[in-house]
Amino acid sequence: MARITVFRIVQRGAVALGGLVALVALVALWASTIGEGADMQMTITSGAFADGGGIPRRYTCEGDDVSPSLSWINVPDGARSLVLIVDDPDAPDPDHPRMTWVHWVLYDIPPSTSELAEGVAPAALPEGTREGVNDWKRTGYGGPCPPIGRHRYLHKLYALDAALGDLGRATKAEVERAMRGHVLAEAVLVGTYRKGD
Repeated sequence: MARITVFRIVQRGAVALGGLVALVALVALWASTIGEGADMQMTITSGAFADGGGIPRRYTCEGDDVSPSLSWINVPDGARSLVLIVDDPDAPDPDHPRMTWVHWVLYDIPPSTSELAEGVAPAALPEGTREGVNDWKRTGYGGPCPPIGRHRYLHKLYALDAALGDLGRATKAEVERAMRGHVLAEAVLVGTYRKGD
């Protein structure tokens, strides 16, 4: 009888230990899945400056005023188009901002696109890409040109579940209205600039 009791205790311990091992394995699997999800977040970068870093003069009104190279990864599988908006939320004075100045608006970028070359010309944009109007009332890129202080320039990439179609000479606000309810993912790259840098 004593032997049977001991056997049952050992058996229960083994079952409990097996359950603990299984639980540990499940937690590890869940943690690795979370890690993979974080790695799969859409991100946008530039070869010209680091996130939060200074934008070189070449890409500003004090330089050649050409767009920096941009690249991105992990666009969601369900994306049907991309939108790129570059704006300055610190205008005109970062100590007393009153408006956001729009520098570049592109929409209906094909989701298979993963980069824009430095100084990309309208004719060299990915096929199907449409240009919106910036706050200089023209299409194309306009570089940083802050009147005072160091400003932030947000390079915002959106993945949409639909193409927006021809919106004409659309402003940032009009593109954002058309995007509502269609955003699958977004990523932001921040650069800064102060005149004289």
